Amino acid sequence: MRWSGQELAVETPSALPGLARLNNLVRSVRTPEFAGVTFHEILAKSALNKIPGGGGPMPFGWTINPYRGCSHACVYCFARPTHSYLELDQGKDFDQEIIVKVNVADVLRKELTKPSWGHHAVALGTNTDPYQRAEGRYALMPGIIDALTDSGTPFSILTKGSLLRRDLDRLAEAAKRVPVDLAMSIAVYDDELQQSVEPGTPTTKARLATVTAVREHGLDCGVFLMPILPYLTDTRAHLDEALRQAKEAGATSVLYTALHLKPGVKEWYYLWLGREHPELLPKYRSMYGRGTYAPKEYRAWLAARIKPLIRAHRLERGQEDPLTGGVRSSALGMLRDGEGERRVVGRAAGDRAAGDRAVGGHAAADRVAPEEVAPEAALVTLGVQPTLF
Repeated sequence: MRWSGQELAVETPSALPGLARLNNLVRSVRTPEFAGVTFHEILAKSALNKIPGGGGPMPFGWTINPYRGCSHACVYCFARPTHSYLELDQGKDFDQEIIVKVNVADVLRKELTKPSWGHHAVALGTNTDPYQRAEGRYALMPGIIDALTDSGTPFSILTKGSLLRRDLDRLAEAAKRVPVDLAMSIAVYDDELQQSVEPGTPTTKARLATVTAVREHGLDCGVFLMPILPYLTDTRAHLDEALRQAKEAGATSVLYTALHLKPGVKEWYYLWLGREHPELLPKYRSMYGRGTYAPKEYRAWLAARIKPLIRAHRLERGQEDPLTGGVRSSALGMLRDGEGERRVVGRAAGDRAAGDRAVGGHAAADRVAPEEVAPEAALVTLGVQPTLF
């Protein structure tokens, strides 16, 4: 594989200004295989992160992010503002200054053995991609998968990375022991546009091949057709072709949302749009000038266009949970009793309360790192269609 033989090489003599506040920084590394990218290796103090508001409308509230920043460099990525906490910018620094939690698997295993851990569903891929290119170098995911599986913790993975294929044998074995949900994010089915707006990602063809590989391992695989870019990927022809290819690859369901642009992300996206599609800038400023989300009228128009196509390709999301508006997920451990109440399989209510209060002896609220606050992504990761898009 192209990741073979990549060794830790050149150390930079000093950290960037914002990284100096991280007293757990080990070193900063550059290597020829990742031109322009610097890896900042840190010793993580925690691995599990509680999503603010988790346990409310969302039937899960925990995430793991082994990396911070993402070399996939998606222009529209909602996680870009999280880099500002380290005094790094939300543009090129987010793409090129990658924080690597080199000990995350060991820390996670210790946290999962604490009596307070309630075996809650854990989502990966809610902030930055766990299978971005850095994973080929650091191989953190096998240890994370093993730790979750050995502890009996259900989990989901959302990724754009075709490197997921490396771990499919391990994931297939994990799925025999705990509920596992997998999904590929594939938003753009025009090759030229895809390489422009997602320059660091595997091609659409490679990601569709990964969906097929997941299915060949006996696992379901959803496709996240998100974000849909107004005036660029929302034509009937593009949507129909996207759904056709997803179905042909073996996708078991498709979720979609329209583009949303947070402050910081909006400015970076507009710079790209001005270079590549300047004629669309006035339309986008009209749509997103007053807020983060596409107007309600556009969302209704998009739903009317795409939902019949999803039905025609038989890619509906499956049986919905009326309490969440989302799909019942094996990794959520959700069942409904005779009175229609939600209940969680595999843990007692007291265990859940204890897990929400603390993990590893630390107050949960104290353990939320700034990069983990991504409730929109957390909502969609396990199949819950967000209401704000």
